Amino acid sequence: MSGCSELHVAAGVIRNGLGQILIARRLAHVHQGDLWEFPGGKLEAGETAKEALSREIREELNLEVIEASPLIRIRHAYPERCVLLDVWRVDRFEGTPIGMQGQPIRWVSPDELPGFAFPAANRPIVTAARLPDQYAILDDESGDEALLRERLHHLVSRRAGLIQLRARRLGVHQYEALAHYAVEYCRERGAILLLNADPCWVVGTSAAGLHLTAQRLMSLSERPLEKARWVAASCHNLGELKHAERIGVDLAVLAPVLSTPTHPHAVPLGWITFAELVDQVNIPVFALGGVSPADVDVAKFHGAQGVAGIRGFLP
Repeated sequence: MSGCSELHVAAGVIRNGLGQILIARRLAHVHQGDLWEFPGGKLEAGETAKEALSREIREELNLEVIEASPLIRIRHAYPERCVLLDVWRVDRFEGTPIGMQGQPIRWVSPDELPGFAFPAANRPIVTAARLPDQYAILDDESGDEALLRERLHHLVSRRAGLIQLRARRLGVHQYEALAHYAVEYCRERGAILLLNADPCWVVGTSAAGLHLTAQRLMSLSERPLEKARWVAASCHNLGELKHAERIGVDLAVLAPVLSTPTHPHAVPLGWITFAELVDQVNIPVFALGGVSPADVDVAKFHGAQGVAGIRGFLP
């Protein structure tokens, strides 16, 4: 984006008590007119992104932001301008939304968002808005299939909305049998299950999506599943993150952030390096390695969608 002056914009993914998200349609005469967007606007001199968000939401929707947390930062170059979108999740507000500039507004469910036409820079926001802030990894070093089923039941019962079936100690046939069971179990209960397996095999299943190992990720030149299903990837450096973004992966896991007893020789990234890497891609990224659900706020502060893990999600 060299030579392009960057416009810094704050935007809000505003949720109501029903879990619906507020979107607004841009007026016809403005940049990207008639497309839907997440409300917000550019920062004024001396403002922080959070201050600009509160002011813009007040001016555009007559709402007072009470509680907001970072969601994702996106850099995008249009032919006519470059933008930096500082996106926040707004979970508490006061007032009833009104289109103060005459713009149409709508409350929609997260899964309805892909059906609306958004500016290109907003597309990663649609993905981030549909994802939870915790990504549970289902695995066990013993390879005990019965135990893995018990852990699956536990994860779903505690409303883990996004689960990866890794189970790397299982043989291929054992894994496939467990996967078929887990896919149906999660579908019936509204959980998103991603299979960590050969993409060619996952294509033929009814799983919600696929999680790519770093090795599988780097062997691909294009997205292995249709857009209607999720594709995630494990990454350990900027090159892998960039490749994931290039082929259209929906979300990534970046590890290890901190040291872990299971990988004592792995050099941890640390939160500062983690944040620097995440800020260079436009996809939601979960922090993995030495973190637990208790670290969600720290992870978000450093640019993450949330945290991923195994032991932190166990009963």
